[in-house]
Amino acid sequence: MTLDFSVVTGAWQSLLLGTVGTLFLAFSGMALAMIIGVLGVVILRMQLRLPSLLVNAFIEIVRNTPFLVQIFFLFFALPLAGIRLNPTLTAILALGVNGGAYAIEIIRGGVESVPKGQTEAGLALGLHKHEVFRLIVLKPALRAIYPSLSSQFILLTLTTAICTSISAYELTSVGQRIEAETFRSFEVYFTLTGIYLVISLVTMWLLAAIGRRAFSYPQR
Repeated sequence: MTLDFSVVTGAWQSLLLGTVGTLFLAFSGMALAMIIGVLGVVILRMQLRLPSLLVNAFIEIVRNTPFLVQIFFLFFALPLAGIRLNPTLTAILALGVNGGAYAIEIIRGGVESVPKGQTEAGLALGLHKHEVFRLIVLKPALRAIYPSLSSQFILLTLTTAICTSISAYELTSVGQRIEAETFRSFEVYFTLTGIYLVISLVTMWLLAAIGRRAFSYPQR
């Protein structure tokens, strides 16, 4: 067997567009996951029985079922409910739902790590509960959980490869098309592995730089 990487070098534009598609899915899915995560924590902190039960049920269902099953469920169940989304929007929704369940647990752990004395001090200063949560609780909590959220984002980026199962446009779907046209499986998937590795390493470096700038303590 002779290796022929010209099949992937000749398709570099398609691979570049696929990489952009993967990053779009990842960033959009993580943005939705963060919204779900913050809202979920707010609901849990309200300590209302039924809403808290629903949030906890959501967490357990999502965390204990495969992502592939979740994305198929949304892809086939939403049209039955009269909601028709294209594969890309369905993939973003599935990524957001999956990441949101983990984000709730991560953010809740960070919020609970903030000493209650800080909350009481904020209330004593006359701040509203929402201001206390946003200014005194949430930012210190985000500083504590930022590494975990960064790791979750990397994982979500790699999970986008599964979105090819519903024909969402991303890097793996492009690779599958090239492989189907050329029958050069090793060259295609070896290249995809390298691209995903570069994406992960560059993203980790960027997130670490953002974390140092956004959550560093002021210098005296």
